[in-house]
Amino acid sequence: MFKGKKVVAVMPAYNAEMTLDRTYEEIDRDTVDDIILVDDGSGDATVKKARSLGLHVYVHPKNRGYGGNQKTCYTKALQLNADIVVMIHPDYQYTPLLIPAMVGMIGSGLYDCVIGSRILGGNALGGGMPVYKYVANRFLTLAQNVLMGQKVSEYHTGYRAFSKEVLMKLPLEENSDDFLFDNQMLSQVFYFGFRLGEVSCPTKYFTEASSINFWRSCLYGMGCLGTGLSYRMSKLGLQHPPIFKESGRRLPRPSVTALPSVSSATEQ
Repeated sequence: MFKGKKVVAVMPAYNAEMTLDRTYEEIDRDTVDDIILVDDGSGDATVKKARSLGLHVYVHPKNRGYGGNQKTCYTKALQLNADIVVMIHPDYQYTPLLIPAMVGMIGSGLYDCVIGSRILGGNALGGGMPVYKYVANRFLTLAQNVLMGQKVSEYHTGYRAFSKEVLMKLPLEENSDDFLFDNQMLSQVFYFGFRLGEVSCPTKYFTEASSINFWRSCLYGMGCLGTGLSYRMSKLGLQHPPIFKESGRRLPRPSVTALPSVSSATEQ
């Protein structure tokens, strides 16, 4: 427990066998009470490796996409009665060493959501981020900051921590099951009035780290611009998309009894 709050780390996994050990080893178990891995139809031994580490493991019988994976991650974390949930990719692109700092920012009551920004430290390119991705990141972030009236350093990091209240309030089931989920979720954080903090996070790009290709990046970029426009239109009362509706579909509520601490459960 972190000052009386239960902290759960979640890992949306796809073919992470080669990097899972390194990611797991850097997780501070004095801060994190439970670790959940949701496998999204991997073709390698990710599930076997996760079970050998004693994680809570859930397996999608078929690939549901990055966003669909996160929906299961957060649902399972809430069912474990989490107060703070940290999403860390098991591909070791983000260092888990920042988890205590991110959890502390939420546990202090100052923030509801914290992201690990690859841009704040100014070393994204030095860490191997492709130039076209860096340029796209800067352009899309500027556009969305203008559309949404924010000053965030980036909207595209996959390293995030949330309070339980955020996960229970946002209509996350309305979001995409693909990579756009991340962008939509941050837009919802702002739309529903939650407080967001940032920490500088070193970035790593290497062969085993997951990344989407150029054309999927283009589709993602167009989706981000569409999300920013929908946000602005919704704030002006000219549009009412499901992702910004109070009445939108939410994740299943936490059960009264927490899930058993086993590593062999399967999500059917």
